Amino acid sequence: MADLFNKIYKDKGPLGKWSEVAEGYFVFPKLEGPISNRMKFQGKDVITWSVNDYLGLANHPEVRKVDAEAAAEWGSAYPMGARMMSGHTSLHEKLQDELAAFVNKEAAYLLNFGYQGMVSTIDALVSKKDVIVYDVDAHACIIDGVRLHLGQRFTYKHNDMESIEKNLQRAEKITEQTGGGILVISEGVFGMRGEQGKLKEIVALKEKYNFRLLVDDAHGFGTLGKTGAGAGEEQGVQDGIDVYFATFAKSLASTGAFIAADREIIDYLKYNLRSQMFAKSLQMQLVIGALKRLEMLKTKPELKEKLWENVNALQNGLKSRGFDIGTTQSCVTPVYLQGSIPEAMALVNDLRENYGIFCSIVVYPVIPKGLILLRLIPTAAHTLEDVEETLNAFSAIRERLENGTYKRLSAGVAATMEK
Repeated sequence: MADLFNKIYKDKGPLGKWSEVAEGYFVFPKLEGPISNRMKFQGKDVITWSVNDYLGLANHPEVRKVDAEAAAEWGSAYPMGARMMSGHTSLHEKLQDELAAFVNKEAAYLLNFGYQGMVSTIDALVSKKDVIVYDVDAHACIIDGVRLHLGQRFTYKHNDMESIEKNLQRAEKITEQTGGGILVISEGVFGMRGEQGKLKEIVALKEKYNFRLLVDDAHGFGTLGKTGAGAGEEQGVQDGIDVYFATFAKSLASTGAFIAADREIIDYLKYNLRSQMFAKSLQMQLVIGALKRLEMLKTKPELKEKLWENVNALQNGLKSRGFDIGTTQSCVTPVYLQGSIPEAMALVNDLRENYGIFCSIVVYPVIPKGLILLRLIPTAAHTLEDVEETLNAFSAIRERLENGTYKRLSAGVAATMEK
């Protein structure tokens, strides 16, 4: 019999195998100082493009004041216990009601964390008789939720309507035999590429197929739509989304999440979501903080306007300089370059140390081998000066990538990785 840990000793996984050369700098970096457009990394000032604080609320004085007052009044423990047992309050209900109204749904229910909440929502919505059809590029929380499903599940090609129809036809054949239903899952905005899910087209398929639609709108909530109610509002199909999910971790710059749907569906979920039934209630300071953030989202349209001023300046600037930013339709701004993992490491080191630009780096196996993805998240806290400085830096590092500078600088790292 083998030791359970033998496989861990031999293989740290596709990302873990780079830990000795990457940890502390390329992964698990330590950004310091108040959350802002400019922070400190290893003692140096950097323009920060890797924080999902879309509306710039994380360090807003009004938000900080409410957070501090709530913490002083309630502490970090209240309420104790799960919502069903002893952790339920009128302020939790108030936040739910306001969120539901904001996203044009009958009811909403709070989740402690977005990731576990999505996993648990999928688990609660389907039984063994049901079939799940979901986008192949879905977020890890969706994939993990689908893994719990004891019935059939199919992926469709990313945003491909022909593929989703083929899989809906497969699902219908199965559910005709099992007596189950079909759950389709998409994201409102796909967080790596920035593309919106084709929600309008998916909702239109309801005329031909009988299914329910669950949408993870983590990156759309607060950033898209006339009022900021998300990708469904942006595409004019919010009513066609059966279960709407969003997190507080991005536009609301906090911790927590929520689901919204018809009241009968929410009533069912709050009695069947295992991640909430058997977990401590969301702390009062977070609930009060979310109420303040939601109020600002509703009453300060200038926050979203400033966000999009920066988004447009950055994305248009990159495109005008010949950079490939894919087909993003959101604030998420990917920049695609050609190069190896060692070249990517040298490039990012140059950006941070010599140009004062901090952005996320994504390489194989998350994306195809030979590609480097630099992912930038503009926020309302950024300035046009930040944008211009970043555009100039990107032009400089592209030239060094293309003339082989990073290949030479990374030769030692590449040799180490090949051993």
